[in-house]
Amino acid sequence: MLLAARPSQAATSSISGTARPGRPASASHTWGGQARPGQARPPCHLQPGWAAAASSIPGTAWTEPKIVGFAMYYYTYDPWIGKLLYLEDFYVMDDYRGWGIGTELLKKLSQIALDTNCGCMHFLVVVWNKPSIEYYMRRGASDLSTEEGWHLFRFDKENLLRMAMGE
Repeated sequence: MLLAARPSQAATSSISGTARPGRPASASHTWGGQARPGQARPPCHLQPGWAAAASSIPGTAWTEPKIVGFAMYYYTYDPWIGKLLYLEDFYVMDDYRGWGIGTELLKKLSQIALDTNCGCMHFLVVVWNKPSIEYYMRRGASDLSTEEGWHLFRFDKENLLRMAMGE
């Protein structure tokens, strides 16, 4: 099993799994990976965007390696915790579950979080996905919705527009 990940760095062309370049949410609110005049470029773990870790199995003499799992993540900041790694998406193909691939991806993400001075890793799991909830809980994850009483809220685009216009 091959694992590769680099936080917010340009990709090398390998199917075995590499990070993809950052995608800034808004040029007016991010550096977009570019240094401002008179400033050095920020370290890679402070650049805006996302990165990914991918897991693949070796190919045969006739085929390329096959990607069977991935984790997409980015960094964010919490005023009480500090810098944290946010796991946006995590997936291992059904046929490859139980092979330890998810465990290896979480190990790699944990190493990345520690190497980049993150205080923790946050992620969401839908309430009906009991196998995933149990998987994360077995590995020591805390369910903040029950332990700390947090609720996830969202303003959709229609409501954002309404509020922006002062309605």
